[in-house]
Amino acid sequence: MPGVRAVASSQQRAWPSKPIRIIVVYPAGGISDQICRAIAEQLSSAMGVGVLVENQAGAGGSVGMGMLSKAEADGHTLAFSAISPLTLLPHLGRVSYDAVRDFAPVIGVMRAPALLVGTPSYASDSIKMIAEASRRQPGGLRWATSGFGTTGHLILEQVRRATGARIVHIPYKGGGQQIQDALSGQFDLLSTNVGPSQRRYVESQRLKPLAVGAPHRLPGLPQVRTFAELGYPSANITSLFGLFAPSRTPRDRVEALNAALKTILASADFVAQVVGSDNLPAFGSTDEFSHLIKVDWQRNAAMIRQANIRDE
Repeated sequence: MPGVRAVASSQQRAWPSKPIRIIVVYPAGGISDQICRAIAEQLSSAMGVGVLVENQAGAGGSVGMGMLSKAEADGHTLAFSAISPLTLLPHLGRVSYDAVRDFAPVIGVMRAPALLVGTPSYASDSIKMIAEASRRQPGGLRWATSGFGTTGHLILEQVRRATGARIVHIPYKGGGQQIQDALSGQFDLLSTNVGPSQRRYVESQRLKPLAVGAPHRLPGLPQVRTFAELGYPSANITSLFGLFAPSRTPRDRVEALNAALKTILASADFVAQVVGSDNLPAFGSTDEFSHLIKVDWQRNAAMIRQANIRDE
């Protein structure tokens, strides 16, 4: 038995034995990418190996999560994603993985409030005018999101259901191009995550802030009311982001990653970076993260059923 324990101890010390790869399931340059790269830098120091960040965007995050589901479960591959590829997309039948069985939640990182803005093509500065505009020109109102089955799309569907507005959904693959197209008025409305660039465009009046999905008004946009304040509580949604491993990753390695990441995420510098980008810190144990995912799964199932959301 002592010999067995010595071998097991030696195997534990051998990890990590090579660089850790983090798959970011969104395009480079966005807030989620920036936050993940900041984590990767600190995680490299904590674990004593390089941490490589690889962007694999597409299909609302399911492309990158599909890659993670097939990765070797040895603690050397993680993914950074919102939980929607696990809690929203599977209800729509658009994933190649088993959202319940294929992943091990490692740690929550942040909640990203949603921001609804009007572009130069949108004549009003009020969310209440969406239904009226739709009645004047049915199907003429265009609302862009970062993809089908994303939180932004779910918000759109909740507003559709609450107002009866006939709105054309324009799904993008991520946040970079859609901002540029919003500024040039390629569509009327945009639901996106709040971030410094979005806030600058609002402050310079290039985009019209209509509502935020958040527990309360944001310090960076105190004049913008929440969806709940405006009478759309079901649309008052934030995106929870976190880190995941393949499901067969040894539990001790998942817990070791959680411990290292919790120290990073709780640091004053990192919290300041998250809050400075208009996001909300959200870290804890692996079990706490798993519980939040289960709650979101159940809520989304009910929303999709009530709104009769179908694959596009």
